[in-house]
Amino acid sequence: MGLLETWIESLGQARALGVGGLLIGLAFGFFAQRSRFCLRAATIEFAAGMPGGKLTVWLFAFATALLATQGLLALGLADVSTARQLAARGSLSGAAVGGALFGVGMILARGCASRLLVLAAQGNLRALLSGLVFAVTAQAAWTGMLAPLRGWISGWWTVEGGPARDLIAITGLGRAGALALGLLWLLAAIRWARRQRVPPWGWLGAVVIGLCVAAAWAYTSFVASLGLEAEAVPVQALSFTGPSAELLVRVLFASDRPPSFDLGLIPGVFVGALLAAALFGELKLEGFSGGASMRRYLLGALLMGFGGMLAGGCAVGAGLSGAAVFTVTAWVTLSAIWLAAAVTDRLVDHRAPGVEHPPLDQALP
Repeated sequence: MGLLETWIESLGQARALGVGGLLIGLAFGFFAQRSRFCLRAATIEFAAGMPGGKLTVWLFAFATALLATQGLLALGLADVSTARQLAARGSLSGAAVGGALFGVGMILARGCASRLLVLAAQGNLRALLSGLVFAVTAQAAWTGMLAPLRGWISGWWTVEGGPARDLIAITGLGRAGALALGLLWLLAAIRWARRQRVPPWGWLGAVVIGLCVAAAWAYTSFVASLGLEAEAVPVQALSFTGPSAELLVRVLFASDRPPSFDLGLIPGVFVGALLAAALFGELKLEGFSGGASMRRYLLGALLMGFGGMLAGGCAVGAGLSGAAVFTVTAWVTLSAIWLAAAVTDRLVDHRAPGVEHPPLDQALP
């Protein structure tokens, strides 16, 4: 850690966080593009009872994030006790309602927040516009006109920070039990990958995505432990709701703010996905097919923006980062996303047995 500490001190705390977010974002974006990582597609496969490559990819990412993060915590290489997802007061009602709204929006917009960012980097104008609406809505839910509604729903059922939000403490699972659970998920992913012959880019890309989550927890925790400046460093991992809203505010109103992990993350993911698409010849401009299509995407983006901010996390922020540290609200959010997405897909896209389904975003390479 000596070289890393020296490097961080030479850059300064704020710049080091920004560069760290950028580098981790580059890796996430590149491998998310190659693996076609997508919670929406995984949910559709699961709900249709036809496990395929997309579900396996998500499981690899989920299992790796959980196992790697818990491994770092067990070795003392990370400390997430001060992370917002565990230390701050949370909302179970916000997690449930927000997760459900995010799941509905994810189906309507044909991708979660991270997937929209990756698709936008490939030239998908539908995803680009939807991503902008997502960011604007998230900011409106945080400090704008939707903030009172968010606060009202969040207040229905709250939970104190600390052990009350820690599933490991609540269940008595212990660090060893958490590691065992992560290993079980990983073994299941390996078994399905073999049976379904998932290509190397699929499972390898998903593993790197999971490692990016663990790396973010470890890196921000390490910078925070140095205490280089009086301002506290937020210990965090990957998320796309709050960071998208923050980037929007910085671009429009507060460009003079110091760098942060979030400020590096979003551009990093975009550039990483752009590089992957360019290297493999997948850059292609795509637009809306009509007014009905546009309404669907924009409504989905709006629901995801509000739902993600209400839940305190998106498909990655709660589904990978929050779940990896076993915060109860993240697991509630993830469960609500899966359930709402499965129901919405069945009702909106009529994916009944025996009916030919429209294709998912893209097949695995």
